[in-house]
Formats: sequence, C-alpha cells, structure tokens
Amino acid sequence: MENTEIIKVQHLAKKFGSFQAVKDVSFTVNKGDVFGFLGPNGAGKSTTIRCMLSLIQANHGSIELFGKELSTHRNEVLSKIGSIIEKPDFYRYLSAEKNLEIFARISGKDVSRREIAEMLDFVGLNGRNKDKVSGFSHGMKQRLGIAQTLLHQPELIVLDEPTTGLDPQGIVEIRKLILRLKTEQNKTVILSSHQLSEIELISNRMVIINKGQSIIEGDVKELLNAQEMVVQMELDDLDKAVRILTDQFKEASYKCLNDRNIEIQIEKKHVPLVNQAFVEQGISVHSMEPKRKLEDFFMKIIQS
Repeated sequence: MENTEIIKVQHLAKKFGSFQAVKDVSFTVNKGDVFGFLGPNGAGKSTTIRCMLSLIQANHGSIELFGKELSTHRNEVLSKIGSIIEKPDFYRYLSAEKNLEIFARISGKDVSRREIAEMLDFVGLNGRNKDKVSGFSHGMKQRLGIAQTLLHQPELIVLDEPTTGLDPQGIVEIRKLILRLKTEQNKTVILSSHQLSEIELISNRMVIINKGQSIIEGDVKELLNAQEMVVQMELDDLDKAVRILTDQFKEASYKCLNDRNIEIQIEKKHVPLVNQAFVEQGISVHSMEPKRKLEDFFMKIIQS
C-alpha cells in the first residue's frame, strides 16, 4: 500500500537577525508514523516545528500539510493538528476537567463532559478530574497536555520534547501514551527529542538534524541495521581469531582488550559469519555482546 504523505517540508530556512537558526531542513511524514525529529539542543528542531505550526514564518522553503500549502490553507490544515510546544500551560487553581472545558470552548469545538472524562481516562488521569492542576506532578501535567491536544480530534499530534524533566517512570508513561495515540487513536505523531534511546524505542521513521540542516532521514530499523556495530567477544584463542579476521574479514577493524577479549567493528550482517568462522576453526566463543547504541550512530552522523 502506498504511503500517504501528510507533511512535506522542503529546504526550510529561518533567520533571527544575523543568527541562522535553520539553514536547510527537508523531511516527509507519512500517515500513521511515529516520526522521530532528532537533534542536539540548538540544532533547530523547535524553530522548524514553530514554522510548521505557523507560529513563526520561515524565510525560505515550503511546508505542505495534508497535501496543501500552509501559506495558503493555514486555518484548514492547522485545524487537523494538536501540539504541545515546550511545556503545557494550565489554570493552576482550576480542575483538570474545567481546564479542558475552557480549552474546548477556545478551540470552538462542542465537547461534552463525557468526552472530556474519556480523554482524561485515556491519558491515565481517571479519578483526578475534579482535582486542581496545582497539585499535579510534571508528568501528570504532560499527560493532561496530551488530553488537551485531543479535544478537537486532530489527525496529527506534534510533541516537542515531551519527556524533558520527567523521572524514569514518567518517561515510560509518556512513551506508552505516545504508542497508544498511534495504535488506539490512529494518530500520526511527530516526536521532537534529543533523547535518542526514546526515539529508537517508539519511532518507526526519523530525521536527524544538526546545525540547522537535515542530515539523514529514513526507517529507524533500516538506518540502524545498515550501520557498523561493535561486538565484544570473549575467546579462548585470541591470536588465531586475529589471523582469521586479517585473512577473511579485511573490512573489519578490531582491538584486543586483554588476552581473552576482543572488540570487532564490522557491519551487522557480517557478525554471524565471523562467529561461524571462529567456531569452525576450533575457537571457543564464550560470550558475544553487541556494543552499538543509537547514541553512537547519532554521534557518527553529526560529526561526519
């Protein structure tokens, strides 16, 4: 089945005075994606998202949302988007329920109390409907923010650094909630983050941007599987292992850690072949541990 593009950003650029916040960013998001928008702090992620939501105007480039130009169909396309930029803001001394009622009226949507209760239940705030937001933890406010984005039943949810400042349990809760937005609510999600391990766990596609430019875009698993990885092996004959690597796997690089352990850097598809060659030559492989992390891949990309 052919993918349906719902976002197409081409050669986006944005300047603030003499500062070039975004130089050249391009990417596409397909319907049903959990799309990871990756980059270190200051890479231009938030500026790009603000341009995409028409909060600021780009100096150059084009943005298409749902097949239509943002510049000429602004109200129509933005009505299909819910977003949290930075941290959600609420009336602290009103209840969760009352806050959502107010935001529903502001959005111009007729949302019943039953629907609001269902949204609060969906984000894990069932039973806290009447509680004042002032007593909510940071993680609860983030989940209430996601409930707020759902009030007008958008097709696309944009979350800018939603796990910043959360404890490990809060991060897990937001991660599960994002996946449920896709699987249960059929939403497309853009997730901006510098927490690379989070993207690996929940995104199916991603773009990496650095210094205001998009570096690489594609399927998360394909991008990671295509990269070289480091495997640490514990062997009983390191000298013979080195000879096999030198003779049969000239593209591999290695480092002997001690008289029993070696680190081998090689394409992932060749790892089982190396292991097979060692075993066939009578080398006992006592352990094998992959060392490649998404952080390593990310650093390799942005430093190249």
